[in-house]
Amino acid sequence: MVLETRRTFSGATEEHWKLRKRLVTAIAVTLFVDLIGTTLMYALEHGKHNSAITSVFTGFFWVTTQLLTVSSQMPNPVTTGGRVVDIFLQIWAITVVATVTGSFASFLQKKPETQ
Repeated sequence: MVLETRRTFSGATEEHWKLRKRLVTAIAVTLFVDLIGTTLMYALEHGKHNSAITSVFTGFFWVTTQLLTVSSQMPNPVTTGGRVVDIFLQIWAITVVATVTGSFASFLQKKPETQ
């Protein structure tokens, strides 16, 4: 029992590993979506009239703030393609938050098996 308690507190149980795997996967895929979104937004919005995306960095900043806050202080995209990417990014951000929240809730709800 002492060993099991120690494993639980150190995060070495199977449930902890599953939660870590889910979180690492969500973070890795979100970083990939961030890079793809940056590339797409720069390609679609750069040089367009009234577009706030003037460089790769501003594209990265805009996409990252969309993913982190589902909002941005920068103006909305001006092209149809940029707006489609924006909608996808918002859906992705909400989905990731819901998935991570559900993973934590499931982890916390599990009761340890009694022997």
